[in-house]
This record gives sequence, structure tokens and C-alpha cells, in this order.
Amino acid sequence: MPLGAAGALAQASPAAARFDVRSYGARGDGATLDSGAINDAIAAAAAAGGGTVYFPAGNYLSFSLRLQSHVTLYLDAGATLVGADPAVHGGAYDPAEPNPWDMYQDFGHSHWHNSLIWGDGLEDVGIGGPGRIHGRGLTHAGPGPRRPTKPGDMPLSLKGADPHGENAAGKEYGAEMKGKGNKAIALRNCRNVLLRDFSILNGGHFAVLATGVDNLTIDNLRVDTDRDGFDIDCCRNVRVSNCAVNSPNDDAICLKSSYALGAIRYTENVTITNCQVSGFDLGSFLDGSFQRTQQKAPDQDGVTGRIKLGTESNGGFRNIAISNCVFVRCRGLAIETVDGAVIEDVTVDNLAMRDLTSAPLFIRLGRRMRAPEGTPVGAIRRVNISNVVVSNADARYASSVSGIPGHPVQDVRISNLFVVHQGGGTAADGARDLPENEASYPDPSMFGVTSAHALFARHVDNLELSHAAFAAAAPDLRPALVLQDVNGAIIERVRLPRAGKAPAVRLRDVRAVEFKDCAGVADTRRARAGTESL
Repeated sequence: MPLGAAGALAQASPAAARFDVRSYGARGDGATLDSGAINDAIAAAAAAGGGTVYFPAGNYLSFSLRLQSHVTLYLDAGATLVGADPAVHGGAYDPAEPNPWDMYQDFGHSHWHNSLIWGDGLEDVGIGGPGRIHGRGLTHAGPGPRRPTKPGDMPLSLKGADPHGENAAGKEYGAEMKGKGNKAIALRNCRNVLLRDFSILNGGHFAVLATGVDNLTIDNLRVDTDRDGFDIDCCRNVRVSNCAVNSPNDDAICLKSSYALGAIRYTENVTITNCQVSGFDLGSFLDGSFQRTQQKAPDQDGVTGRIKLGTESNGGFRNIAISNCVFVRCRGLAIETVDGAVIEDVTVDNLAMRDLTSAPLFIRLGRRMRAPEGTPVGAIRRVNISNVVVSNADARYASSVSGIPGHPVQDVRISNLFVVHQGGGTAADGARDLPENEASYPDPSMFGVTSAHALFARHVDNLELSHAAFAAAAPDLRPALVLQDVNGAIIERVRLPRAGKAPAVRLRDVRAVEFKDCAGVADTRRARAGTESL
């Protein structure tokens, strides 16, 4: 059986470079705490100059494991690393390290040591093998940022509530988290990291949190988790490939650029390819039953499970390529900057989406500004999205490209897009004047039911939509396209359905908007500034 890179390393290396955890006292019986023995094996490998810490078949009950440089953990077939429960197993995860910058993002994003596996300031480390990490004793909860709550911290759908919050009033910040672990794997300020071939079940707040990690490869992982799958934060030179992430309650693959390291740092030079994201019932992806009973995520909208840039967005994102990915029963692609980040040079190609619970495409520039005082509003520019097919999308939320007054999204090109949604929008929906909600948490539901059923664009400079078609399973009385405060747009070879007396297009305050060869709109028609329905 192929073992992957980590397994090949374990076999090819001299015997002295392989450190079997059972040789250091690990029992693997699922009842004995093996943390001490495993950490001894890791320390021995590091002292020898590096090596592979080997887990033969068994269930290894553990609290925090401390990675060291030049060490690979290898989980063989039948090996499961099981996160212990402090309330049951008489121990504790490592304490969360102090972080003076945890007022800008929540507790989970701001601490790494309180994890099942963690590494800090390391190089040349890996986790591999066909085994499993089961975060059974991890929590997915935690407090928000270390400051009073303010608008924008939570989605509008929650009306200020925090379904994951865990901090008692009147106690020290983070007091409720003492002894608990809330991440399966957490890495900070590392370089040359390889994660390959294993699976994760119930990863806590993050199955993988990588912050300030350069040269990161995540390949062929299968994740079925209770909150985020991969959070890739302030990282450079990242390759995520051949992974399947099921996360009904939060995002599956999420790029971020937070202020958790106390500085502005881009997430850049990232490829995400050949991946699947989904929102099946928790645990039913890995067991192969793919159940669909859960209808809502904790934010009271449809199950999540998407690929996203944001929400934490201080440092910026650039040179991002997403390709050949499948979305199943989850929300669509989201590209968001609301905390001052610049997003630029993003290319997306070949997405297949089915049974979406939200908008297929959501591009949002806002001003929530969870950032140091004086941080300017960010920007989105040069985004290219092509070859996207969508079936059975939730009709409430059209795809949208939206900036805020004085801060337009710039240079967005969408081509070869085919969307079939459920339909059912009313004329009253189509007449809605959507709120700006400039400082709100970004998500498609932030505007309510959109006034368009295909694409809503507002505060945008230079938009191209070409070779696109939209269809509705039931009649939809909203306009297909609504463009508002758009300066420069080309809509070319787009099929724009209309139902009843609904116009195909509604325009307001647009300049230099041109339609070419569009079904339902006169050919080569240049829209006037002002308000017009076509």
C-alpha cells in the first residue's frame, strides 16, 4: 500500500531516525494517557537531529503534543490520536500563551499552545500517514476578542448573540478556557511544513490553524469537523491540494490575514486545487453516509462548508489561485475584506457547485475595522472568476459584488458562469433597496433577500460579465441583474431570463455600462447615468 511522503521517509530512513511511540511507553489502548510518552519520543527525535515519530495501529489518548523542528509524526493505518477530555481524563491541555494582540480577533485565532498538536517557531516539520486525528475531547467554543463586543463581531442574523462564546461575565479573559484545547493542529511562525494523507474528525475550533507559516503544503487530507477546517492566516507560499473538508457549522478552507501576530502580514502565493468542500451532517462524510438532516449553521443561516477569503482581514491577500474545486451542500465562494486588507490578483477557475445554501459568489469590501486605530478601508482589485457551474442554489441571495460608498470594488471579471437556482422571488423582493450595512459582519444574508436573482453589483468600477446564463426552477419576478453605482461595465453574451413583467436589468447611477449580444436586452446598448430598467 502506498504510504505517501511521510511513510516513505519512515521506511527509507535508518532505524535510528524512527522513534516508535510504544518504545517510549505509549500503550495505544484508548484508556491510558499517552501524552508523556509521545512527547518523549518527539524530544528524542529532535535531540537526534530529527526523525519520524511513528504511531503503529492503536488509539492514543493524549493532551497537548509539542512538535519540534525536523520531526515528522507518522500515523500508520489503524492509528488514531484521540484528544483527551479534561473533565474526564484528569489532565489538561497546555495553557494558551499570552498575546497582547488578541483584542482584534477572537480567542481561538489568537492562541496556539492550547491545542492537541502545536508547533511554534519551527522548521521542517510534518504530519503524515493514513491514520486519524480524533479531537473527541476538544471544545469548539471560546470567547470573542479581548474587548467589549461591538457591531460587526457577529453576523446580523444572530442579533448580537455568540453561539460559540465561552467566557463567564466578571472573570479574567479566557478563564473558562483554562485546561481546555480547542484546535487539533496549531502552528505559528513555522516554515517548511507538510501535512499529508491523514484524516481529522472533530477538530475543535480549527482542525488546522496555521498563522505566519511559510512554505506550507496540505495534501490529501480528509476532514469532518465541527467548526473551521483549514484556517491559513498570514501565510506565504501555500499549497492546498486533493483535500476534502466537511464543515457544516463553519468554513471549510479559509484564508485570513489577521492581526494576531501584532503586525500587518499578507497571505500570499497560495494555490487551492482539486479540493471538495461540503456541509453534510457532522461525521457523516468520513463514515460515508453523507447525511443532510442539519439545515442551519450556528449563525441561523444555511450550513456553511465553503472556501472563503476573510473574515479576519488586516494584512491583505495577493496572488491567490483557486481551481478545480467542488462545493456540495454548502455556501458558495466568498472573497471578503472588512478590516483594512487589500485583496488583489485573485484567479478562480473550474468550480462545480450543487445544492448551495447561499450565494454562489460573494465579493464584499466593507469597513467593520477590527484593526488598530487609524487603519484605512481596504480594497479589492483584479479578481478573475471563470468556468463556474451551479445547480440548485438558494434563490434568496444572488451572487454579489459590493463595495461601500467611496470605496468601490475594482476590476472584476466573471466569465463562463452557469447558475440554476430555485427561483420564487417576488416583485416586492425585486423592488427592495438593499441596506449598505457598511460595518456589518460580511455574509450574503447581510442584505436580506437580494433585489436581483442573478447578480447584484453596487459600488463597483470596471465589471465584466460574459458568456453567462441564469435559470430558475420556479418563476422569479426579480430583475436578473441589478447594477447600482457602477462605473464601467461590459455585459456580453449573457442570457438574462425574465418572468412576467419583471425587467431583465435594473440600473441606478451607472456610467459607461454596455450590453452586447444579451438575450432580453437590445444589442450593444449603452446605459445612461440615472435609473433605467431594460
